[in-house]
Amino acid sequence: MSIVQDIRSAFSRRDNALMQLILLNVLVFAVLIVLRTVLTVSSASGYFLPVMRQFELSSALPELLRHPWTLLTYAFTHKGFFHILFNLLNLYWFGQLLREYLGDRRLVSLYVLGALAGAAIFLLSFNLIPAFQPGVGTPMIGASAAVTAIIVAAATLLPDYTFSLILIGPVKIKWIAAVLVLISLAGVNGGNAGGEIAHLGGALVGFLFIKQLQAGRDLGRPVQAVGNFFTKLFARRPAMRVSSTRRPEPVTATASSGGKKPAVAGQPLQDEIDNILDKISRSGYESLSKEEKQKLFRASQQ
Repeated sequence: MSIVQDIRSAFSRRDNALMQLILLNVLVFAVLIVLRTVLTVSSASGYFLPVMRQFELSSALPELLRHPWTLLTYAFTHKGFFHILFNLLNLYWFGQLLREYLGDRRLVSLYVLGALAGAAIFLLSFNLIPAFQPGVGTPMIGASAAVTAIIVAAATLLPDYTFSLILIGPVKIKWIAAVLVLISLAGVNGGNAGGEIAHLGGALVGFLFIKQLQAGRDLGRPVQAVGNFFTKLFARRPAMRVSSTRRPEPVTATASSGGKKPAVAGQPLQDEIDNILDKISRSGYESLSKEEKQKLFRASQQ
């Protein structure tokens, strides 16, 4: 199977959102590297800057009005190898947690919302805060704001989940998120003030996303609605088929276990939820397995 076929296969799967986000970042990075090399070899390196303006987010509002799509494309664009490496490693580690508990659609929604929040804070800061106004026109690229949203969201959802860090050992992810936020706050005074401010916007969205989700409100629904619109717009219509006009006989489903059938596919049975709640009352929430926590979370969204 060729590389192109592998890429098409990865994007055709509906349960592969995390790898699709990572792959999209890698593809943009690779295309820009190849393009820059070709332009440099052909003595046309000056054309690379106009190309980058199509991806990077400028803090100058007139430039943004000419390139409004950069509100999102900047979050998939990197220049340095270590820049993209650390972003994608964090996206993979923390994205795996959120994908396991919240699913693919909410992971993508949070990535997009984190990127948009980072862009909004970046633009507002450079255009409204006097201390940053001399830097108006400074561009921003990188997935850091979106990744920070995912890190803080994972720490909000599972604060006591532990990662084993090299040279440090086991650390709860709530402390990892707290350190990253503090580093961003300290960096506002440095040379990458715009990027650090964007991180803080992503962190705020990550926290609010989980808190609102736990309260029964999904902030990612608008993003999912837009995604569904474009999916239907570009989806191929199935070929017409001739079928029998005979109406199927109604079928009544019965459960052999005697438990109630779930009203929605994928939702846990009421008996399972009752057993999980009994376990919480006996041993506490932390005694639940990952599967039991997932079932309880899905049941809360009914």
